[in-house]
Amino acid sequence: MINFSFSEEQEYFRKMLKDFAREELLPNYTKWDREKVFPKHLWKKLAGLGVNGLRVPVEYGGSGADCVTTGIAAEEIGRGDFNLTYAVMLNALIAEILTNHASGEIKQEWLPHLANGEKVFGIALTEPAAGTDAGGIKSTAVHKGNKYILNGEKSGISVATVADAFVVFAKTAPELGNRGVSAFLIPADLPGVECSGYEDLGNIAISRGSVYFNDVEVPEEYLIGTENKGFATVMNGFDLSRLLIGLQCIGAASQSIDETIEHVKMRHSFGKPLATYQAVSFSLVTHYTQLELVKWQAYRGLWLRDQGLKHSKEASSVKWLGPKYSQEAIHECILLNGHYAYTKEMPHEQRLRDVIGLEIGDGTAQANQIVIAKEIIGKEYRSC
Repeated sequence: MINFSFSEEQEYFRKMLKDFAREELLPNYTKWDREKVFPKHLWKKLAGLGVNGLRVPVEYGGSGADCVTTGIAAEEIGRGDFNLTYAVMLNALIAEILTNHASGEIKQEWLPHLANGEKVFGIALTEPAAGTDAGGIKSTAVHKGNKYILNGEKSGISVATVADAFVVFAKTAPELGNRGVSAFLIPADLPGVECSGYEDLGNIAISRGSVYFNDVEVPEEYLIGTENKGFATVMNGFDLSRLLIGLQCIGAASQSIDETIEHVKMRHSFGKPLATYQAVSFSLVTHYTQLELVKWQAYRGLWLRDQGLKHSKEASSVKWLGPKYSQEAIHECILLNGHYAYTKEMPHEQRLRDVIGLEIGDGTAQANQIVIAKEIIGKEYRSC
């Protein structure tokens, strides 16, 4: 039997988040962008609703929610404040990495802080010369005595200037390539850790930037999992974050479509509501349909993950098309709302800038197409 319905608990959770997003997030969405402020108080409020710790086990202060429920949070919060969905997407990825691979001491010390919103965590993998080719990172961690000496630069890191800790990937055996990467939990206040912010096009509130590690002494107990196994540790997690990113973008675009539908009902041209013109209505129908198709592919991917089944091609298709269709829909909404939508008085232009950033982050369109090709054609025919 195929059942596309959400449980009663999931529907209750969706309604709670929908109300919160509409009443507390949406009215101030553009404020944080203009003021260049990371709204830590709202990050903590989301934690109070159980959002930050969705993928954190109950014994560490989270709710141990399934992936489908986590997707609901990404979609609904995306409608209110695109940037605060990082409390879902980023936290879910980091929570899974720590839960599945970190020592009991790390989990006991850090997971409760992730779940309650007291601390903000970033994931530091990308480097100036290693984005899509994540295995090409140059950062190193040399094991000396009971610590590792970490050196390198990470770039394009979300929450770089506001994070309290990072999950960092560095090569402990550079001669092994991808098989010589290890993962570490690095508190941001360790000596030798420096952060600098960017002047980005969008995602302003999420404080993206570079993180520098200069002879940082990392206690060996802060190694996550097994030495030289860090690359495998993060790869599976990207399937989750890619599905959540798709829903995050779709939530923002769906909100713009809903707002635009109300506008074209009220705005008249040549004596008729704009909504009566097929050029307007068919455009909205096209974008609505595309978003719905990707949305349900995202929830299918999350369901597959909950069942322990393969879902890489589903995750990559959602990551490829979710941001693409979302930015196209928001762009069209700007045109349908007219010249006022080109000002910062309306949220559409910010949603467009914010969504475009996730056409890049967590894998470009081309990188995700390579994953899909490998799955449906065969690994031996992987494109290069």
